[in-house]
Amino acid sequence: MASVERLHRTAPLDLAKLEEDVVGNVPAIRVAPSGTMPDYVEHEEGVTRVGALSAEAVVRDYEAAAKEIEAMGAELINAAKRCEAMTAEVHNAIAFMRDTATSYREEAKKIFKRIEECSIFTEQVRKTCESVKLKMIDGKL
Repeated sequence: MASVERLHRTAPLDLAKLEEDVVGNVPAIRVAPSGTMPDYVEHEEGVTRVGALSAEAVVRDYEAAAKEIEAMGAELINAAKRCEAMTAEVHNAIAFMRDTATSYREEAKKIFKRIEECSIFTEQVRKTCESVKLKMIDGKL
């Protein structure tokens, strides 16, 4: 009970003084405490260990995110290259289809001409047969 009474008699806690005492007793950092950091940041002279560690943690998270973004960029470049290759293949396929269509048209033209030649020849044969038949009927043969 006496210790409780003694606590009540002491001065109230000064939080500002406590913070000043804690910060004043934390040593400043002159080198990176946990390995290499990205080369675009550097600790300020006199920064506390807590401040340095916090800043490093944040910059490392940002650096990891930046590397992920760069990796996505590399994946996008690979996707673009695959797309370019596919586009080239499509152009080749289109050229092949055009050549094939042209060949079909040329073949259709040949068949068309051949059928018409056969039709004309058949008509000539029919007329010749008709003429010979009429001559045979008329007895002129």
